Amino acid sequence: MTFLQQYWWFVVSLLGGILVFLLFVQGGNSLLFCLGKTEKHRQMMIYATGRKWEFTFTTLVTFGGAFFASFPLFYSTSFGGAYWLWMLILFSFVLQAVSYEFQTKAGNLLGKNTYRAFLVLNGVVGPVLLGGAVATFFTGSAFYVDKENITDVAMPVISQWANGWHGLDALANPWNVVLGLAVFFLARILGILYFINSMAEIELVKRCRRALWANTVLFLVFFLAFVVRTLVADGYAVQPETGEIYMEPFKYLHNFLAMPVVLLLFLLGVVGVLWGIVRTLWKPGFDKGIWFAGAGTVLTVCALFLVAGYNHTAYYPSTVDLQSSLTLANSSSSLFTLKTMAYVSILVPFVLAYIFYAWRSIDNKKIDTRELEGDVR
Repeated sequence: MTFLQQYWWFVVSLLGGILVFLLFVQGGNSLLFCLGKTEKHRQMMIYATGRKWEFTFTTLVTFGGAFFASFPLFYSTSFGGAYWLWMLILFSFVLQAVSYEFQTKAGNLLGKNTYRAFLVLNGVVGPVLLGGAVATFFTGSAFYVDKENITDVAMPVISQWANGWHGLDALANPWNVVLGLAVFFLARILGILYFINSMAEIELVKRCRRALWANTVLFLVFFLAFVVRTLVADGYAVQPETGEIYMEPFKYLHNFLAMPVVLLLFLLGVVGVLWGIVRTLWKPGFDKGIWFAGAGTVLTVCALFLVAGYNHTAYYPSTVDLQSSLTLANSSSSLFTLKTMAYVSILVPFVLAYIFYAWRSIDNKKIDTRELEGDVR
């Protein structure tokens, strides 16, 4: 049982890392009016991200589905209690889908620029709120869990939110906002690197390279601040024999030191992100930075998730009732469910291979004005 719980936490962590990498679509859209100084350039940027947005949306749904199937108590607690936070995230992604489909439709009443503003809104709101939601794995959320309520015929609700903000209270914690901003600027960096890799428009690529400097500096400021704070802060530890949750000084630093493989993944991820950025900045002809930074993003985010859940740690801590905090042991599905899904997860590598194949097929030729004339989303 313990192995399957940890296995599925790894799957969820990997999906989380892939999702953050695919936020390059949102990051690219947030730069639409910053980098796109001409109509032609805006069309090229929308066309570039428009060929990939389905990957991000599908991964977001898969990430939520994996959480629901493997750790249903988290799903009911977070998605059911912090529903305003998750509804804002989902609504921004729905706006994105609508905007891609309708901005060039003949006779649309809102106008092209309105739909483009929706893309920018999703490009800002999506990464910031997703980053803030992930930060609560380290900072905690305001909820109660009482499994005995399942026998209450009148109101069989296990989890309850402790206030009326239902997730928006996460934004009152500055450290959640800090990680949200780090994810936002990382998404912009990945979007810039993707534009450089996929476009043949020299002027736009030059503008992308210039924008990479400022976004990198801001990303490093917020990311390093969150990491340093997390390593020195008290963490939510679990007593394995009794399941009791208690505060442990330097818990997440201890987790890294106790799991050198996870620490190595984290360091390799950070190096990969920095290498993709630095190589792109210092070598004008280099356009493969998205692959180094993208792989580094997946490894870094995956490692952060593993640190939040492994080594007897409460991955979704409660700030109002410590013993209500969720752990891999007290929030997972049954042994039968975890085992059955483990067989299904064998298909995951094949799905990833298909995504890679589809990606390469779409990007086998850089975007130029001639391609836009034939197909503009």
